Amino acid sequence: MTATLLEEAAALRAVLAAFDPALVACEQAAVVAEQLAVTEKACAAARARATARAVQGRAHEGRGFADGVEWAARLSGSTRGAAKAALGVVEAAGAGPGTAVGDALANGELSLEQAAVVLGAEAACAGSEGEMLALARESSLAKLHDEARRRRLDAADPGELHRRQRAGRYFRHWRDGEGLVRLAGALPPNVGVGLMAHLDRECDRVRREATEPEPRAAHAADALVAMLSGAGVTGRSSTDLVLVCDLWAWRRGHAHPGESAHIVGGGPVPVGVLATLAEDAFVKAVLHDGVEISTVAHFGRHIPAELRTALELGPPPTFDGVECTEAGCGRRYGLEWDHVDPVANGGPTSFDNLRARCWPHHRAKTERDRQAGLLGPGP
Repeated sequence: MTATLLEEAAALRAVLAAFDPALVACEQAAVVAEQLAVTEKACAAARARATARAVQGRAHEGRGFADGVEWAARLSGSTRGAAKAALGVVEAAGAGPGTAVGDALANGELSLEQAAVVLGAEAACAGSEGEMLALARESSLAKLHDEARRRRLDAADPGELHRRQRAGRYFRHWRDGEGLVRLAGALPPNVGVGLMAHLDRECDRVRREATEPEPRAAHAADALVAMLSGAGVTGRSSTDLVLVCDLWAWRRGHAHPGESAHIVGGGPVPVGVLATLAEDAFVKAVLHDGVEISTVAHFGRHIPAELRTALELGPPPTFDGVECTEAGCGRRYGLEWDHVDPVANGGPTSFDNLRARCWPHHRAKTERDRQAGLLGPGP
């Protein structure tokens, strides 16, 4: 079997080296890309399993490597951290097919990174593996990370989580090889979520006023400088932090199982911390009894403040903020509000008729509406 595998691998490499995408139709190139993506994931999983077996038997020492992880990193052309993570996934998923995650890896349905997220969620929340696998097959890695984080945070004790988050805060900076000043840090959500909301709004302003197209990350850097220098014009003119709490938990001063108390986009926090934060004039507190918000509506394109608050909470019962509603996207920044039934077609500005979409998906939806004749006569 091993000899056959090695022969087939060599034959595949020869075919890949001879492949010229310019000689095939675009649709056929898309099919090739899809199939090679599956093959690549299956190969990565098989390589990781073989690497783990070799390291277990200390075969790397015969190749001049005292450290198996270093050898694994050299093989894959990755960092030590990535190589160690891949070996950890193989160990957690089992040596090969036979488990749900192991089978998905072997079949090329999951990447090693996706598998790591699924396994991490299962370790924190037993019984979540099936749902996380289904999500991994149909959604982006970012959305998978978001769901895994939500499950871990929901399973944590809010008080202990708050203490860990505060203890984990840090900030550092250094110069890289190009002379750039690089930054890294971590902030607890009661500080970081509001700061990032402020930064995102300032970034949107910078992008609107930019004369040349650049990546959003470049505009975010300009926005940060503007904020710190006082040159930004956004200021704290709107809410930076939104708190959501079950009405009875708020009145009682602590939450019982099943009652929510969290920062939108930041996860659960003790009710006492929410009460303290709510004293800030730039914090919005939303108390609820679990009833879905769906009654705020009017005709016209402008979104009233009450409706915007309801929309930005995200869907009940989690009320964890909005994300692009296009299947499999899940992007949380640069969102725009789209009328499902366009205003030009008589659609109302209502909770049920508005969806958050990222700019590319909003543009695609608008074009579909135009093709369907829902936007009225063109110019």
